[in-house]
Amino acid sequence: MTITSPVKPQKPWLATPKQRLTNVSTILAAGIATYLLVALTPLKGKLAYMGVYFIVYILLDFIIHFATRGLTAAKDAMARAVVTLGVGLAVLPMISILITVFNRGRKGLHWGLFTHDMKMNSVNDPINQGGLLHALTGTTILVMIALIISLPIGILTALYLTEIKGRFAGPIRFLVQAMSGVPSIVAGLFILSAIVYPITKSYSGFVGSLALSILMIPTIARTSEEVLLLIPNDLREAGVALGGTQWRTVAMVVVPAARTGLVTAVILGIARVAGETAPIILLTGGGESVNANPFTGPMGSLPFYIWKAFAVGSEESIARAWAGIFVLLGIVLVLFVSARLISERKTSR
Repeated sequence: MTITSPVKPQKPWLATPKQRLTNVSTILAAGIATYLLVALTPLKGKLAYMGVYFIVYILLDFIIHFATRGLTAAKDAMARAVVTLGVGLAVLPMISILITVFNRGRKGLHWGLFTHDMKMNSVNDPINQGGLLHALTGTTILVMIALIISLPIGILTALYLTEIKGRFAGPIRFLVQAMSGVPSIVAGLFILSAIVYPITKSYSGFVGSLALSILMIPTIARTSEEVLLLIPNDLREAGVALGGTQWRTVAMVVVPAARTGLVTAVILGIARVAGETAPIILLTGGGESVNANPFTGPMGSLPFYIWKAFAVGSEESIARAWAGIFVLLGIVLVLFVSARLISERKTSR
């Protein structure tokens, strides 16, 4: 009796050691050729190095694959290189933005940034005086009120489009898609003309939240609709087979199954409106002290703080503005990473 060892799983899509060596050699050869071409020609600068490198790399990769594996492999290598170039062109601006915000924003960070407001200071004071407490408080209140308004409307809209599918499903879906493309300043002008001028006649955080909710609803509705469409129909049929009504099946089977995806939709909706500036400038008044009452008085926010600091234009105010951008970008990044982690956990389950 012979005992055979278990067969090791094969992964033919992975590169072999010989292919890895060839790829490294191609990258190095393309780099050397690029350096020589830029040095011997009038082409200069980072853009010249990048453009020449990609062209040289694509040509070398095509030639090597054509000589070793034939025309089909060479075409595949060229397509893969072009796709890599596209990804690089898409990622490089984002990396450049992140590096710029980090380099300029860290200069305005100090210990009192999150514990003091600007009630006793101006944006032209030294960097270590004043802080963002009023802006952080205002942004939190604005977003939370907008979320309270948008969450039930967005999720109920998604449930109507995926579960009820009534006669108004088409127009509502069209309206949600149209709302997702509405410029933020249009939402601010609508609230300004419909509520502020005829009714309240004053700036407040609540009217700013109304404008943000207009921008948040389509994001939550569309994301929730896509999440609910991923729920298998077998779960719905099982709930009905057990004697449950449609709404009972939706409430006790469909929504719990899509809970993680709906949380992701909420996080994406918050990230969508956290940095909106135009409606905030029009509606909130931008106070310099902490105001926890959204119905009375002007309310500060991070976008308004950044806009005002840049508008002043002094060295200290610009440093404060970059610090505010750094904090705001950090909040948005945390929200997007959280949404990604939650969606990945849902997929793994």
